[in-house]
Amino acid sequence: MDISARNIFKGTVSSIIKGAVNAEVVIDLGNDTAIASTLTIGAVERLGLKEGMAASAIVKASSVILGTGLLEAKLSARNILPGRISRVIEGPVSTEVDLEIGGGNTLSAVITHGSSARMGLTAGNTACAIFKASSVIIGVGLLGGRS
Repeated sequence: MDISARNIFKGTVSSIIKGAVNAEVVIDLGNDTAIASTLTIGAVERLGLKEGMAASAIVKASSVILGTGLLEAKLSARNILPGRISRVIEGPVSTEVDLEIGGGNTLSAVITHGSSARMGLTAGNTACAIFKASSVIIGVGLLGGRS
């Protein structure tokens, strides 16, 4: 199966915390990088998720917010991944920004052209990718894995 989401990160389930309705599942990508997802208990059971198993974290590029100077910031978003900008593709409406987040993984974000210009995002600069755990889809056994 192939999907349209740009960000697909292969890793290992490092923890599952179950609540009454939802669970937090953390996918370890290696190199001190992890992505947290919130999904229903039913989805955890249907996927057969267990700690230590291989899984992919999937995030649409349009769900990613970019920021600078945020390493010490306190935000409610569960995923704040620092990195170095490797590529910026400017468009009249939207801009694609690729961020190297370590371990050979590149995360793509699509933001407005105005935001990119205001922030002065250029290749070589550092930034943080921010997205909520509820924006992360977990996949197992279906994806070839790319970043």
